[in-house]
Amino acid sequence: MSLTSSGRRGMGFGFLRSPFSLKGLRWFELDWHVLAVATALLALGVVFVNAMSAADELLERSSVSIEDHLTKLVFALPALAVGLALRPRWLRRHAWAIYTLFTSILLLLPLIGTVRNGARRWIHLPGLFDLQPSELAKIALILALARVLYRNRLERLRDWGPPLAAALFPMALVAKQPDLGTAMSFVPIALGMLYLAGAKGSVIARFLVGAVIVGVLAWQFQVGVKGYQVQRLETWSKSFAAEDLIAARNGPAFHAYHARVAIGNGGVFGTGIGDGIANRTGILPERDCDSVFAVVAEELGWVMTSGVMLLYVTLIALLLGSASGIRDRFSRLAAGGIAMYFAAHFVINVSVNLGLLPLTGITLPFFSTGGSSLMTTCLALGIAVGLAAHSEPVLDKDAFQA
Repeated sequence: MSLTSSGRRGMGFGFLRSPFSLKGLRWFELDWHVLAVATALLALGVVFVNAMSAADELLERSSVSIEDHLTKLVFALPALAVGLALRPRWLRRHAWAIYTLFTSILLLLPLIGTVRNGARRWIHLPGLFDLQPSELAKIALILALARVLYRNRLERLRDWGPPLAAALFPMALVAKQPDLGTAMSFVPIALGMLYLAGAKGSVIARFLVGAVIVGVLAWQFQVGVKGYQVQRLETWSKSFAAEDLIAARNGPAFHAYHARVAIGNGGVFGTGIGDGIANRTGILPERDCDSVFAVVAEELGWVMTSGVMLLYVTLIALLLGSASGIRDRFSRLAAGGIAMYFAAHFVINVSVNLGLLPLTGITLPFFSTGGSSLMTTCLALGIAVGLAAHSEPVLDKDAFQA
């Protein structure tokens, strides 16, 4: 056996055994500005959770704890380092294995999951937090779509089959939990990646129109949706008028009403951190998670909240800009998909709290206290920054295009 062939075999097996490599990172080319913006958002999130925790302690409530949040951060932040160290080539080769792993966990949730609020969405991790596999499944979907679109330019009708099937399968599993809101959050991620992969905007628009038509028909004829989901949609559709929202404030519109009251109470300059009605009374449901934007808007006011929103827009724009500079098509699509992940969560969470979308449980990255959300956010950020900074030889056709 020649030295060359022996060396190639050794390199091949060593590569398969080594998903992590910090040596390949170009540290001077790392997107430190992306990490700086993310750190600022994470620090602001800790400030607000600390204020909520102090209010709960003062009024002898126990719904929010800064100690629990910091504990979750201790376990979530290493995921950032894991994402940074993952080798792009390993991710590309094993994208389908990662996808299969997390879809298998979703399939097993009826057997191993913990029931909360009538849904079996979590796996209890003793001493840590309840893991929500659907959050990590979004990262798995991004990697799978990047892999299937790596050689697929969506030039023929049949080219659309594999990426759509890859997206619809986990969506169906999550919707069955039931968690329709989280399932629908897969849609902008998948469509955004298809657009980044070369799909025409007109085709994407047709898919959106078709999805809206299917959703409206399902709502009207109550096919494939639960009773409480229909009620949420009806409550949302009737809550655009102030008088209707107020009339239902002690019923189905309780959550939506108090979210919008908190936002309106913030005015231009806010009430001050920790001094909002939603925080002091604790009356706003999920104020540390799904409704955290309403707390931010009340306590910071329109001016400062606009600044926080600008930070999110900056983060997403920087991630997209970083992705556009990656020569490897898989890495470029994966990094772009992660930008879509952050954009989807940000837009949906803010829109829900403003009443622009029906009530659904979508977290706000870096602010919400959910352990799964924090871990997924850190892992996704690490992967995106790491993909842009790894130096590996690229022979893709795209890499030579101006």
